[in-house]
Amino acid sequence: MLEKFILQLQDMLPNIVAAVILLIGGYIAQHITLRLMGKALNLKHVDATIHKFLMSIVRVIITVIVVVSALSVLKVPMSSMIAAISAAGLTISLALKDSLSNIAGGFIILFAKPFRCGDYVKIGDKEGTVDMISILYTKLNTIENKAVFIPNSTVARSAVTNFTSEDSRCLELRFSISYNDDHNAAIANILEILKADERILNKPKAPLAVMDEQGSSGIILMMRAWVKTEDYWQTRWDTIKAVKEKFDECGITIPYDQLDIHLKDKV
Repeated sequence: MLEKFILQLQDMLPNIVAAVILLIGGYIAQHITLRLMGKALNLKHVDATIHKFLMSIVRVIITVIVVVSALSVLKVPMSSMIAAISAAGLTISLALKDSLSNIAGGFIILFAKPFRCGDYVKIGDKEGTVDMISILYTKLNTIENKAVFIPNSTVARSAVTNFTSEDSRCLELRFSISYNDDHNAAIANILEILKADERILNKPKAPLAVMDEQGSSGIILMMRAWVKTEDYWQTRWDTIKAVKEKFDECGITIPYDQLDIHLKDKV
């Protein structure tokens, strides 16, 4: 039996060598093809989202072609393999159900375009900058630079919030002041800060500040102002700091939570 095995191995050796060469050549061809394709898509200024998705699909297609070709060189009977796959079609379909859903979800994302690479989004309870949309997963990079991979099927059926798709955003902040303070003066101070900030836009609406609520511990003032999307966070932080400093300068207090207790004498 050992001699028979060795003879069979000698007979198959040329095919094995050819299959190995084909796999190596296929890997090199895949690398070159993807490189040329990437350059061509860059020259055509194809959207980065479509770019990465197409690259992912082509990589999978080339891999399948190379593997099938290698099996053919090894004289694996394709007809028998196809028959076996057909017989086990139901099992394979069930096993690949999630993967097929992810592929379909990828196409939905690609054509619906709820976001693009570089957008800052929230998908379900995950948020971050879209780095890549592959054939199966969407990759987000969080603020802490953590990579989050979300299946495309999950993305397609989730509520997606895109924070950077529009050129401008509405900045809304609330400030609490004491009931003993002049709320009109506080509102005037807030508007003064907003009007002095060159990042604040007058369109689509001019900045405003109003009394929004009479809270349990103080009066709640609300301000709204429009800013460019790229200026949103820095303007938010600067405004909060400027209002606090202005209130301190004018003697306007920010109250602590408080509870008034009334004691009733027993008769």
